[in-house]
Amino acid sequence: MEVCRQEFTDAVLQRIRNEVSDDPLMTRMSLSRQVCEWMAWRRPGGKLKEMSCRVALLKLHRQGIIPLPAPRKGPARLIGVKAPAKFEHEPEPLNVALSELGEIEIVLVGSRHSSTFNTWKGLMDRYHYLGSGPLCGAQLRYLIRGDRYGWLGGLSFSAAAWKLRARDEWIGWADNIRTDNLDNVVCNSRFLILPHIRAPHLASHVLSLSVRRLGADWQKRYGIKPVIVETFVERGRFTGTSYRAANWVYVGCTSGRGRQDSGNKSELSIKDIYLYPLHKKAREVLSKGTKVTAGNKASTSKACEDWAEEEFGGAELGDARLQKRLLTIARDIYGKPQANIPQACESRAKTKAAYRFFEHKETTMEKLLQPHYESTIQRMQGHKVVLAVQDTTSLNYTTHPETKGLGVIGSRPDKSIGLILHDTMAFSTDGTPLGILDVQCWARDRESFGKRHKRHNLPIEQKESNKWLKSFQTVAEAQKRCTQVTIVSVGDREADIYELFETALKDPANPKVLVRAERERLLAEGQGSLWEEVEAGPVVGVQVLRVPRRGNRPARDARLEVRFAEVTIKPPKRKPSLGNIRLWAVLANETESPEGVEPLRWMLLSTLEVNTFEQALEKLAWYAVRWGIEVYHKTLKSGCKIEERQFGSVDSIEACLAIDMVVAWRVFYLTKLGRETPNVPCTVFFEDAEWKALYIYKKPTPTLPAEPPMLREVVHMVASLGGFLGRKSDGDPGTKSLWLGLERLDDITVTWKHMAELYAPHLLIPTVSRSPGYG
Repeated sequence: MEVCRQEFTDAVLQRIRNEVSDDPLMTRMSLSRQVCEWMAWRRPGGKLKEMSCRVALLKLHRQGIIPLPAPRKGPARLIGVKAPAKFEHEPEPLNVALSELGEIEIVLVGSRHSSTFNTWKGLMDRYHYLGSGPLCGAQLRYLIRGDRYGWLGGLSFSAAAWKLRARDEWIGWADNIRTDNLDNVVCNSRFLILPHIRAPHLASHVLSLSVRRLGADWQKRYGIKPVIVETFVERGRFTGTSYRAANWVYVGCTSGRGRQDSGNKSELSIKDIYLYPLHKKAREVLSKGTKVTAGNKASTSKACEDWAEEEFGGAELGDARLQKRLLTIARDIYGKPQANIPQACESRAKTKAAYRFFEHKETTMEKLLQPHYESTIQRMQGHKVVLAVQDTTSLNYTTHPETKGLGVIGSRPDKSIGLILHDTMAFSTDGTPLGILDVQCWARDRESFGKRHKRHNLPIEQKESNKWLKSFQTVAEAQKRCTQVTIVSVGDREADIYELFETALKDPANPKVLVRAERERLLAEGQGSLWEEVEAGPVVGVQVLRVPRRGNRPARDARLEVRFAEVTIKPPKRKPSLGNIRLWAVLANETESPEGVEPLRWMLLSTLEVNTFEQALEKLAWYAVRWGIEVYHKTLKSGCKIEERQFGSVDSIEACLAIDMVVAWRVFYLTKLGRETPNVPCTVFFEDAEWKALYIYKKPTPTLPAEPPMLREVVHMVASLGGFLGRKSDGDPGTKSLWLGLERLDDITVTWKHMAELYAPHLLIPTVSRSPGYG
């Protein structure tokens, strides 16, 4: 069982029982130390987590699971700690300017045996309404000293709240990700300026000084570098002005419950919650499920500098120089997605290095994409349902016949040559692309061309259609790591393969399947055929579905009559050993299609239960998300122009394709992000220099705003660089205007950074937003 985020096995529990019964003189303190040793329960710095262990043991004891030694009689004594300092009279009020206090110093308080601890405790007990403690978990204390008037107050930082809705929503935490990252959040649990000290701006100045040194001090003591600081300001007692002035972010308020409110009584006062990011990409760092620790050199365990490091930083290429070159190439291609390699690299030396990189034997497509796969799985963790959409497309390299290893992609072996690409992309149910999960790329054998009639005699492992099963197996591995997420494998009519359904149904823990039916299948026990059976059922409702624009066909609203049924399907005649499978079928027929437009007629087959009209609509909406992968492929071909890449071998093409695929995903992701979350700060996606350069370029005034603009505003400005007009009838920008705009933004940003370094270096300091509306 898990207690205090630690797994107590039956063997450990029995060992605790034996230890208590065998040694009647054992104390709870010594027991907690032994248990920590048994379970290797230590802080990153190596110290035993004794207090956490004692809390866990007490919980187990109260549940009757283990016995504990009787507590020692009498109150606990702090050996070596003097009584709090006594003040004979209140000092006279001191009304001065901040500059008149002299240099302000933040002094780290030593151990409980030190004089600074006694001073801090005395000030807090006398002047702070909460007193000096107790503080929870890991903790640091500071005194505030001015070189003219001595002690001015004090602060403390301690363990963060376990659950905090406003904070968790602002970060984007699911329960499992919060568990892994909570140690990277600390709480400003005390803040005191002595009441007789009245100096405007002193409090915000002290807060700024303290957070500057907090990260290093906390890491030195506990081995963990904090990413965010939180604090609580009680309403009615304080206004939070000093925190706002120090650029802390207001994210919401508490519900009136405390750490000990297990009965949901909410008897405490409401407090406003403020956060201060210690890292410019705090939310991305904390949402990736990684922990920043001292001395940890793993690329997935440190804060990433930018998107390229997040998506490619963990590639195992066997050489640090290759790793560094990978990040440089990715940034260059993203900056100019439509450019060829020499244009993107902008110099002869970088171009030669890029071509050598793509020709290197270690830079395979699988190795380059592996860290992006991991980032995709982390992004999936925060969703209840994820749609893993599979699709196939061809890459035409007919104009590059000298490239070795290409295969046939058309109906005639002497016409079109290239590669076949089958990829799987994870989508949220609202259509936001979370990243790529699987990529299969191959060249068809020219000698096997024209032998399609022999495919019926081959096992599926020797057929090209095995690509659907391979992708499903990869998605199944992701499902094992995302136990709180329901993953649904989605495919078009080409995915209507009996073995796919049969594989999915072998294990209840497997991902679910949702596929558009193509074949007429026989039902078990002589019940007729699939289409006849479902069409004979009643219409359970009518749904209007928005059909996006495709080619010259404008977008339209399709009116669909919906039917559904549970069916048991027989295996194909050539595969009787597979056995029957039970599926749910949803049929949607368009009743009033425009003239000259073929009406929609979808038959969806799924391993998910469909027993109501609402569940049927849900499956239709999920299948409609499949269009997103077609938009992605268009972005990949037209935006990144992957079919114009010129290399001497297929291996080099695939290495470059791996980077292009992640770049195309990021452009597509920005398109959806600007629509789905328009009112978050633009810094969740754009670098600080990017939005500043863009703002200066697009606005008539050269003055930057005090806070970063919203994401939607910046996305529209980028799209306007690519030709987006932003009229009322235009809606939101698409991927084409964004990839064209991003290409121009790269040049604008480089110029702006160069000018800022020369004439205004203060503009390069990252902005920390403090708007109470964020999050």
